[in-house]
Amino acid sequence: MAEAERIIGTPETPDAAGDGQERPGEDAAPAGRAGSEGAPAAGTDRTPPAAAAAGPDGAAERPRGKRRIAVLFAVAAFAYALDLISKLIVVAKLEHHPPIEIIGDWLRFEAIRNAGAAFGFGEAFTVIFTVIAAAVIVVIARLARKLYSLPWAIALGLLLGGALGNLTDRIFRAPGVFEGAVVDFIAPKHFAVFNLADSAIVCGGILIVLLSFKGLDPDGTVHKD
Repeated sequence: MAEAERIIGTPETPDAAGDGQERPGEDAAPAGRAGSEGAPAAGTDRTPPAAAAAGPDGAAERPRGKRRIAVLFAVAAFAYALDLISKLIVVAKLEHHPPIEIIGDWLRFEAIRNAGAAFGFGEAFTVIFTVIAAAVIVVIARLARKLYSLPWAIALGLLLGGALGNLTDRIFRAPGVFEGAVVDFIAPKHFAVFNLADSAIVCGGILIVLLSFKGLDPDGTVHKD
């Protein structure tokens, strides 16, 4: 019997058939491990770090668009021109003349020289107010470099035009350079006399406060506290 089996040969078993040969599936596992260590396998979704840093809505990116410097200077030039022309007319036609009643006793035009700040406050600090006005102009010029918001451009333009209007009076009007008296002429009842430059400064300041409450920055970004 043993001799017959030696001559005919014994049938190969699965274990025996696999000796020295590659078994199906043995190369699949290493390939899968290589894929996990190298490039991501098909079907996986990985977000690049740069995209993740930017956020789903791109909130981390700076706002894009044209700067609003032209709007700022256009508004400033308009406010300054109105103030300058109105003061020239008041000095030529109204100074040393009786006041002109516009709405009865509630509103009238009356030429007054004001050595103080807006609305007649602080007449003893003319030089200080002149320096403050000059500093405001410098600050606005520096902010213009990163200005992308249209509302901020309008607000800063009003401030700039008003500050330039009153600063012109401080420099060129009597009694002397940096001590000149500002020409005021708008006189509401039971209120201080002011001019168009003062109005522009107040309107620009109110607009800046509103924009700050809304969380809008000069560079166009919006933040929430």
